[in-house]
Amino acid sequence: QVQLVESGGGLVQVGGSLRLSCAASGRTFGMGWFRQAPGKERDFVASISRIGGSIYYADSAKGRFTISRDNAKNTVYLQMNSLKPEDTAVYYCAARSSWGSSPYGSDYDYWGQGTQVTVSS
Repeated sequence: QVQLVESGGGLVQVGGSLRLSCAASGRTFGMGWFRQAPGKERDFVASISRIGGSIYYADSAKGRFTISRDNAKNTVYLQMNSLKPEDTAVYYCAARSSWGSSPYGSDYDYWGQGTQVTVSS
């Protein structure tokens, strides 16, 4: 069983930056970030394969967000720049039991509790 703990969320102004971290209790394979805004479904944000060779981004994240990982620390990161009010959501980290990267939530086996990101205008 893998436990995931997200951190780094908070309140930021439009155009600001935040770096989310997700620490895993054990070795992880494919990892992803998803988000859920109030009253909306959970959406894919970014994903990365075990060795980082395969990365996917949602269209809304391309050019502004960067996913990365440090396997020695069992940690995945999401650097978010040029934040917009529509980025406001609870951000969830997810891990899967296979090596590849995937944009589909159903491919993930473990989920964190989430961290709130609020972008104020």
